[in-house]
Amino acid sequence: MAQPSVAIIGSGQAGLQVAVSLRELHYEGRVVLIGDEPHLPYSRPPLSKAYLLGETADLALRPQGYFAQHHIELIAGKRAVAIDRTRRMVGLEDESVIEYDHLVLATGARNRPLPIPGAELGNVFLLRTLDEANVLREQMVTARNIVVIGAGFIGLEFAATATKFDAIVTVLDVADRPMARALSKTMSAVFTREHEKSGVRLMFNSQVMRLLGERHVTAVETVDGQVLPADLVLVGIGVIPNVELAATCNLTVENGIVVDEFLQTNDPHISAIGDVAAYPNRYSNGARVRLESVQNASDQARCVASRIMGQPAAYEAVPWFWSTQGNLKLQMAGLPSGGCEEVVRGDLNSSKCSVFLFRDGKLACVETLNKPADHMLARRLLAERAALTPGQAADPTFDLKALLQSPAGRVAAA
Repeated sequence: MAQPSVAIIGSGQAGLQVAVSLRELHYEGRVVLIGDEPHLPYSRPPLSKAYLLGETADLALRPQGYFAQHHIELIAGKRAVAIDRTRRMVGLEDESVIEYDHLVLATGARNRPLPIPGAELGNVFLLRTLDEANVLREQMVTARNIVVIGAGFIGLEFAATATKFDAIVTVLDVADRPMARALSKTMSAVFTREHEKSGVRLMFNSQVMRLLGERHVTAVETVDGQVLPADLVLVGIGVIPNVELAATCNLTVENGIVVDEFLQTNDPHISAIGDVAAYPNRYSNGARVRLESVQNASDQARCVASRIMGQPAAYEAVPWFWSTQGNLKLQMAGLPSGGCEEVVRGDLNSSKCSVFLFRDGKLACVETLNKPADHMLARRLLAERAALTPGQAADPTFDLKALLQSPAGRVAAA
């Protein structure tokens, strides 16, 4: 009998963790990790922060020797171009073929391009890969006017970093506040204030019409006629899940690769995880979501590895995220949604506060700024479905730990 084999397409956080977890669980078959970047698997979060500042040099998630030691075949710098579901084969761009018993798609996402004239000019950057960060870091040294298009996590992380280079930094967004799709209005207002205090100019309800320049960008022109000088432009307007490979072999695709609660696609021999996977989430009332976070990538990878090893369990991890923007450490647990009641715990006028979000009287999400203890408690409150009320959350004297320790403070699992 041929040796069993697991092939993993995508060598980011999710893909690597599948390989690592399989070996930790004593999987004895072949493990092949396929990545289209010519690097060891690396950590992406520092790319917009410490790496640009030269504070972090080695981003590798595992050293080179790890892969040989644990018998993980790392194929770096080669793109998977086809999946034959009938014969269970993956075709690579060099025409080589990898056979599999189980295939894990961890193909991630790519930055959404800016669809306006001038986007092709020099010194207009996206930031998702190590190669992009290397070129960007070189250009930031001399740039004096930096414009960021998009006030999401990446845009604001980069903007906070750019202020360290003594540049004039302007952030534009079509929304009326920063991180509008992810944060409450209350916490957005705090971040607006804090970024402006650090010297970042924020322009909301502002749409870019075109980028000006000949070979390199020199200015950004908005729809309302404003022209902002720009030596460098960073575009951060969201991502597109990499579903093309899955679509070519007739896997179900809808804002990601559709999977069930076990992270399995409509083919029982193929799973999808990480940024590309659209899965039913209990913290969104069972609605299908696609999450872009290290936690989600890592936990989903462990879940799939366990299922491959004959230990299936539904994926029900509490979603949590973080974003470091200069001296602002945002942490979120749970999933927000429109119409939530916003309850403040702490002083909004300081750089340390929390916002508890309630949906139909039940805790749905907690946002914390520079309050890691609140964040850790929030993850436990959500995991244990604690019966926290808005009034209790607003009371700074109310003991959240005591609630967790009380049987009456828990809600029976559905």
